[in-house]
Amino acid sequence: MNKFTPDTFVPPVRLETELLILRMLTIHDLVKDYDAVMTCREEIRGVFGPNDTWPEDDLTLEQDLIDLGWHQKEFQNRSSFAYTVMSPDETICLGCVYIMPSSNPNYDARIILWSRKSQEHQGLDEYLFDKVRNWIEDEWPFKNAAYPGRSLSWEDYYS
Repeated sequence: MNKFTPDTFVPPVRLETELLILRMLTIHDLVKDYDAVMTCREEIRGVFGPNDTWPEDDLTLEQDLIDLGWHQKEFQNRSSFAYTVMSPDETICLGCVYIMPSSNPNYDARIILWSRKSQEHQGLDEYLFDKVRNWIEDEWPFKNAAYPGRSLSWEDYYS
Protein backbone atom coordinates (compact mmCIF):
# COMPACT_ATOMS: atom_id res chain seq x y z
CA MET A 1 0.00 0.00 0.00
CA ASN A 2 1.35 3.43 -0.94
CA LYS A 3 1.74 5.86 1.91
CA PHE A 4 0.28 9.31 1.54
CA THR A 5 3.25 10.98 3.22
CA PRO A 6 6.70 9.61 4.09
CA ASP A 7 7.16 8.23 7.61
CA THR A 8 9.83 10.88 8.21
CA PHE A 9 7.46 13.74 7.38
CA VAL A 10 6.00 15.59 10.37
CA PRO A 11 2.76 17.32 9.37
CA PRO A 12 2.79 21.01 10.27
CA VAL A 13 0.86 21.75 13.44
CA ARG A 14 -0.20 25.28 12.47
CA LEU A 15 0.04 28.09 10.04
CA GLU A 16 -0.42 31.59 11.43
CA THR A 17 -0.87 34.79 9.48
CA GLU A 18 -2.13 38.21 10.47
CA LEU A 19 -5.66 37.22 9.35
CA LEU A 20 -6.02 33.57 10.34
CA ILE A 21 -4.74 30.46 12.05
CA LEU A 22 -4.76 26.98 10.52
CA ARG A 23 -4.52 24.10 12.97
CA MET A 24 -5.63 20.49 13.17
CA LEU A 25 -9.41 20.12 13.13
CA THR A 26 -10.63 18.21 16.21
CA ILE A 27 -13.87 17.34 17.94
CA HIS A 28 -13.23 20.27 20.26
CA ASP A 29 -14.00 22.60 17.34
CA LEU A 30 -17.56 21.28 17.04
CA VAL A 31 -19.63 24.34 17.96
CA LYS A 32 -17.57 26.80 15.90
CA ASP A 33 -17.24 24.38 12.97
CA TYR A 34 -20.97 23.64 12.93
CA ASP A 35 -21.78 27.35 12.91
CA ALA A 36 -19.43 27.95 9.99
CA VAL A 37 -20.65 24.92 8.02
CA MET A 38 -24.33 25.73 8.46
CA THR A 39 -23.88 29.46 7.86
CA CYS A 40 -21.93 28.79 4.64
CA ARG A 41 -23.63 25.62 3.42
CA GLU A 42 -24.78 27.11 0.10
CA GLU A 43 -21.24 28.28 -0.69
CA ILE A 44 -19.66 25.02 0.48
CA ARG A 45 -21.82 22.67 -1.60
CA GLY A 46 -19.80 21.35 -4.50
CA VAL A 47 -16.43 22.07 -2.90
CA PHE A 48 -15.68 18.31 -2.85
CA GLY A 49 -16.88 17.86 -6.42
CA PRO A 50 -19.51 19.21 -8.78
CA ASN A 51 -22.23 16.77 -7.62
CA ASP A 52 -21.42 16.84 -3.91
CA THR A 53 -24.36 17.94 -1.74
CA TRP A 54 -22.57 18.22 1.62
CA PRO A 55 -23.56 19.82 3.88
CA GLU A 56 -27.23 18.92 3.79
CA ASP A 57 -29.69 21.46 5.16
CA ASP A 58 -30.61 19.05 7.95
CA LEU A 59 -27.02 18.29 9.06
CA THR A 60 -27.18 17.82 12.83
CA LEU A 61 -24.64 18.77 15.46
CA GLU A 62 -24.17 15.06 16.15
CA GLN A 63 -23.46 14.32 12.47
CA ASP A 64 -20.90 17.13 12.40
CA LEU A 65 -19.29 15.68 15.54
CA ILE A 66 -18.95 12.33 13.76
CA ASP A 67 -17.35 14.09 10.75
CA LEU A 68 -14.89 15.92 13.00
CA GLY A 69 -13.98 12.72 14.83
CA TRP A 70 -13.41 11.02 11.49
CA HIS A 71 -11.14 13.84 10.30
CA GLN A 72 -9.23 13.83 13.60
CA LYS A 73 -8.63 10.08 13.35
CA GLU A 74 -7.53 10.34 9.70
CA PHE A 75 -5.03 13.01 10.76
CA GLN A 76 -3.70 10.75 13.52
CA ASN A 77 -3.44 7.88 11.01
CA ARG A 78 -1.81 10.21 8.46
CA SER A 79 -4.28 9.13 5.77
CA SER A 80 -5.50 12.72 5.25
CA PHE A 81 -5.14 16.02 7.06
CA ALA A 82 -7.99 18.38 7.96
CA TYR A 83 -7.28 21.83 9.32
CA THR A 84 -9.69 24.33 10.76
CA VAL A 85 -9.26 27.94 9.70
CA MET A 86 -9.76 30.17 12.72
CA SER A 87 -9.77 33.91 13.32
CA PRO A 88 -6.54 35.11 15.00
CA ASP A 89 -8.29 35.16 18.39
CA GLU A 90 -9.85 31.73 17.66
CA THR A 91 -13.38 32.96 18.34
CA ILE A 92 -14.72 32.22 14.83
CA CYS A 93 -14.20 29.30 12.49
CA LEU A 94 -13.52 30.87 9.11
CA GLY A 95 -13.36 27.64 7.08
CA CYS A 96 -11.46 24.41 6.57
CA VAL A 97 -8.58 22.98 4.55
CA TYR A 98 -8.45 19.30 3.57
CA ILE A 99 -5.25 17.65 2.34
CA MET A 100 -6.02 14.23 0.86
CA PRO A 101 -4.52 11.60 -1.39
CA SER A 102 -5.39 12.20 -5.02
CA SER A 103 -7.58 9.80 -6.95
CA ASN A 104 -5.88 11.07 -10.11
CA PRO A 105 -2.45 9.41 -10.60
CA ASN A 106 -1.08 12.64 -12.11
CA TYR A 107 -1.24 14.31 -8.70
CA ASP A 108 0.13 13.22 -5.34
CA ALA A 109 -2.37 15.23 -3.26
CA ARG A 110 -5.77 16.85 -3.58
CA ILE A 111 -6.28 20.06 -1.65
CA ILE A 112 -9.80 21.30 -0.93
CA LEU A 113 -10.60 24.43 1.03
CA TRP A 114 -13.52 26.67 1.80
CA SER A 115 -14.01 29.84 3.79
CA ARG A 116 -16.70 32.23 4.86
CA LYS A 117 -17.67 34.63 2.10
CA SER A 118 -19.88 37.07 4.01
CA GLN A 119 -19.47 40.83 3.68
CA GLU A 120 -17.09 41.04 6.64
CA HIS A 121 -14.93 38.28 5.13
CA GLN A 122 -14.56 39.64 1.61
CA GLY A 123 -11.26 38.59 0.06
CA LEU A 124 -10.67 35.88 2.66
CA ASP A 125 -11.09 33.01 0.19
CA GLU A 126 -8.45 34.31 -2.22
CA TYR A 127 -6.13 35.14 0.69
CA LEU A 128 -6.56 31.65 2.19
CA PHE A 129 -6.01 29.94 -1.16
CA ASP A 130 -2.79 31.89 -1.73
CA LYS A 131 -1.47 31.14 1.77
CA VAL A 132 -2.36 27.45 1.51
CA ARG A 133 -0.69 27.04 -1.91
CA ASN A 134 2.52 28.59 -0.56
CA TRP A 135 2.32 26.51 2.63
CA ILE A 136 1.86 23.28 0.67
CA GLU A 137 4.76 24.16 -1.59
CA ASP A 138 7.07 25.15 1.27
CA GLU A 139 6.16 22.73 4.07
CA TRP A 140 4.67 19.59 2.51
CA PRO A 141 6.39 16.76 0.57
CA PHE A 142 4.13 16.88 -2.48
CA LYS A 143 5.58 17.37 -5.93
CA ASN A 144 2.29 17.95 -7.74
CA ALA A 145 -0.71 18.93 -5.62
CA ALA A 146 -4.08 19.43 -7.31
CA TYR A 147 -6.57 22.11 -6.35
CA PRO A 148 -9.66 20.86 -8.19
CA GLY A 149 -12.43 23.40 -8.49
CA ARG A 150 -9.87 26.19 -8.19
CA SER A 151 -6.69 26.23 -10.30
CA LEU A 152 -7.83 23.01 -11.99
CA SER A 153 -11.33 22.28 -13.20
CA TRP A 154 -13.08 19.21 -11.81
CA GLU A 155 -13.45 17.97 -15.38
CA ASP A 156 -9.68 18.12 -15.92
CA TYR A 157 -9.01 16.55 -12.54
CA TYR A 158 -11.24 13.58 -13.31
CA SER A 159 -9.95 13.12 -16.87
